[in-house]
Amino acid sequence: MKKIIFPIITLLISMAACTDLEIEPKSSATSAVVFNDESSYTAFIAKVYAGLAVTGQLGPAGDADIKGIDEGFSNYLRQYWQIQELTTEEAVITWGDEGLDDLNAHTWTSANQFITATYYRIFFQVSMANEFLRETTDGKLDERGVSDETRALIQEYRAEARFLRALSYWHGIDLFGSIPFYTEETEIGSSAPEQVDRTTVFNFLDEELQAIEEDMVAAGQNEYGRADRGALWMLQAKLYLNAEVYTGQQKYTEAITAVNKIISSGAYGLEENYGSNFLADNHNSGEIIFSIPFDGERTITWGGMTYLVHAPVGGGMDPATYGIDGGWAGLRTTKTFVNLFPDVTGSLDTRAMFYTEGQSLEINDQFSFTDGYAIPKFKNVDAEGLVGSDLTHPDTDYPMFRLADAYLMYAEAVLRGGAGGDQSQALSYINELRARSYTSTAAGTVSADNFTLDFILDERARELFWEGHRRTDLIRFGEYTSMVWPWKKETKDGQASEEFRELLPIPSSELLANPNLEQNEGY
Repeated sequence: MKKIIFPIITLLISMAACTDLEIEPKSSATSAVVFNDESSYTAFIAKVYAGLAVTGQLGPAGDADIKGIDEGFSNYLRQYWQIQELTTEEAVITWGDEGLDDLNAHTWTSANQFITATYYRIFFQVSMANEFLRETTDGKLDERGVSDETRALIQEYRAEARFLRALSYWHGIDLFGSIPFYTEETEIGSSAPEQVDRTTVFNFLDEELQAIEEDMVAAGQNEYGRADRGALWMLQAKLYLNAEVYTGQQKYTEAITAVNKIISSGAYGLEENYGSNFLADNHNSGEIIFSIPFDGERTITWGGMTYLVHAPVGGGMDPATYGIDGGWAGLRTTKTFVNLFPDVTGSLDTRAMFYTEGQSLEINDQFSFTDGYAIPKFKNVDAEGLVGSDLTHPDTDYPMFRLADAYLMYAEAVLRGGAGGDQSQALSYINELRARSYTSTAAGTVSADNFTLDFILDERARELFWEGHRRTDLIRFGEYTSMVWPWKKETKDGQASEEFRELLPIPSSELLANPNLEQNEGY
């Protein structure tokens, strides 16, 4: 069994993101009572981390953080993944829940319940991080007589809380553009948060991550499941690589600097087997820089990895092969994505993890699971073929940041003209990635003549599919709305969509609750 990062307790969180949301947890406990025991600080930061993985206080359901939507649907990872993947050619879903098929079709509105849940989750995370920072100021610690030993831990925790807040704010500007902005310095209950433009939030995040870098634990040295400098550098690289989208200013040189820190740290290395990164023992992977940990006995949710392991299994697939007690017959992929691979069997490029028996390449009926190839990328079995601790809730962790992505970001930033990198080194990184996945060295090796930005976009899809990057990548490359896949815009062959869909709408319920907000163009 993997090491679980730390225990979680229910805490009073003062919400400041939205003015009219049904958001829990609510408690009569006060900070004076909660922090009588110094271990409560560890439990509090654990709750901030857990907000990425679980949906409430009980698990898998029963005391949800966010109400008004099915608790399993409200999961942070589940909704973020759906927005990043179902809105692209990489994933399509069978289920007919209201608004779900609108994501793949690019026909969503500001009333879409899945977009709304994503928005609420982002700001729930921001609010929890803010509250932790409010309760751990020097003044508060002095009042409580907190020991020097605990204070040292709290300084690490504060840096991690700021990192987690930055992560969610990045998701916020990436998905919604101009967003409500508030920190621990914002007076609770004073007024509804003001809407701030993308550039302002980007600049805050840039400064914030630089400010906490030295306070983060060294790369690869933190307790499993906690963020360290490697995670921070990855987030910096993500911000810089997409800076032109967010601010109109290129920061490819800064992206190279951040990625070079990751690679030169020596803390991470590529796994020999690509598929090892997606199994029940992937906590042993030296390639994963930051993960969202799951455990079948202690991290229980109907979202997260429970969703990502069960939902792609159906039709003629044997659930036992994937370490689960049954498939949910939901997620598949489109031929547009399948055609990025040289073959569908994985006999040449082993990253082609398609299940094709009884499945058709063509999607004639988007609500039929057997229309479209299945992709059982994530499994609840380990490298030895042993099943995880529970057949319903997997032990498989979610690899949010991997070294392979750092290699790909380095290559892209170099090709885009960033200084401080080397094109031959970039090509070497790409061929190192392909060497572990291709069964033929000659077929896998990329020459300098074929080393282009178009190649990088396709290679990112082949390497990182279903890991929550595709929407952001397509927008950065200017192909998100122009790319066509089956059933986009509700036609079998697909159509291009409107450019305004590069941003999601601010939920209609939030516009009613907060008069300071303006809707994104097109909605």
